[in-house]
Amino acid sequence: MTQTPPDLPMRALFDAQYRASRSQIDVPLALRLDRLQRMRALIDVHGAALAEAVQADFGVRSLQLTEVADFFVLRALLGDLEKHTGAWMKARRVSTPIYLQPASAHIQRQPLGVIGVIGPWNYPLQLTLGPAATALAAGNRVMIKPSELTPHTSALLAAVLNQAFATDEVCVVQGGADVAHEFASLPFDHLFFTGSTAVGRKVAAAAAANLTPTTLELGGKSPCIIDASCDIASAAIKIAHGKLLNAGQTCIAPDYVLLPRGREAEFEKAFAAAVVRLFPTIGGNPDYTSIVSDRHHARLQSLLSEARTQGARVVEIRASVVEGAHTVAQERQMNPVLVFDTPSGLRLMREEIFGPILPVLTYRKLDDAIATINTGPRPLALYWFGSDTGARDHVLSNTVSGGVTVNDTLLHIAHDNLPFGGVGESGWGAYHGETGFLRFTQQKSVLVQSRFAMGSLFYPPYGKRFDQVMGLLKRWL
Repeated sequence: MTQTPPDLPMRALFDAQYRASRSQIDVPLALRLDRLQRMRALIDVHGAALAEAVQADFGVRSLQLTEVADFFVLRALLGDLEKHTGAWMKARRVSTPIYLQPASAHIQRQPLGVIGVIGPWNYPLQLTLGPAATALAAGNRVMIKPSELTPHTSALLAAVLNQAFATDEVCVVQGGADVAHEFASLPFDHLFFTGSTAVGRKVAAAAAANLTPTTLELGGKSPCIIDASCDIASAAIKIAHGKLLNAGQTCIAPDYVLLPRGREAEFEKAFAAAVVRLFPTIGGNPDYTSIVSDRHHARLQSLLSEARTQGARVVEIRASVVEGAHTVAQERQMNPVLVFDTPSGLRLMREEIFGPILPVLTYRKLDDAIATINTGPRPLALYWFGSDTGARDHVLSNTVSGGVTVNDTLLHIAHDNLPFGGVGESGWGAYHGETGFLRFTQQKSVLVQSRFAMGSLFYPPYGKRFDQVMGLLKRWL
């Protein structure tokens, strides 16, 4: 392995990875598995310190949340990659049409080269190391730009990755928005970004100058449909968990609820009970994550202020508060909020919320709920609750979203065999499982001509023999 000093300029780091990727195009299985095992060892050895770094960046975020939402998902992904990479990297034989026989054909799977990964702040380990590990399994080199909003995590991640990998295998570039723009402007063989739609547009524009293909994992307004057949008490606990995990700072969190008209009081009561069950206390409770920064907290308060001013009914669910002095971060532990009677045009209904605020819209007919979803950008996730399979299938057939979980929230992201990704403004491209492996793979088409080939039948000069051959082929095609 060639060890490149980590303090080199960004372009020099890229050039080192580029040269390494071009000098070793055929990356053997043993090396791919070794890189995955080093990634797993990194998590095992430094997991506790990394979880503490995440906690320090948020102010309040339990180590257990990072264990389940970051490390558990990462370990499952690594296990899947270790198990299947050998099979996924093999060439695939394909059938050859009669007019090209006796030639043979196959698809050769090769690494793309150098992959850039721009990670987010909300799950800074899973959503950064997951794409990186998948790219390594596909035989690539990886450059990582973690979020500047989680500086403790980013710094530690850079240190431990530099210990585990040569810089021409994996390296980390740190910095703010200016560094991110320079990073996205490098001529990667593929660029993977997780973050907001607004920033995703900038990343795509920067990458386009180099014709760099991108995967954009964005966000948006993910609806949660409660069907008339639904047991609301049962659904409320699952909706509350999906909404309040990481205090709503989750790209696939339910962003609004569509509820049969007349059941508002029932849902309000059930949701409040679910909140108290999950979080008997809010302020000072280490299990309830704080909003990541004062700026993000102020934005959420601004959304609520606008809603109140415009006549919405805002219901704050006030749980008990742990006694004692509160830190600044604990002041950002924001109470869950339901918002009813939302006027059209509110920012709350136009922007991804990314916090513990849940608007509740009502509908008379199921098709009205479907129409509400279809009038906006296509969502990253959709959730449906109920027992009427006909209604469920009607919703699934008449809406388009990145993914769906039925009678629960979030869990489709944890299924390794389900591609995860958005559609339209919620992103493009998908990963997880073989879909992710292929995202970072060049599928090279190879046709091997036979010495018994009859291709000369198609050569000029054209005449009677050519017409006879074409006439015969027309009958077969």
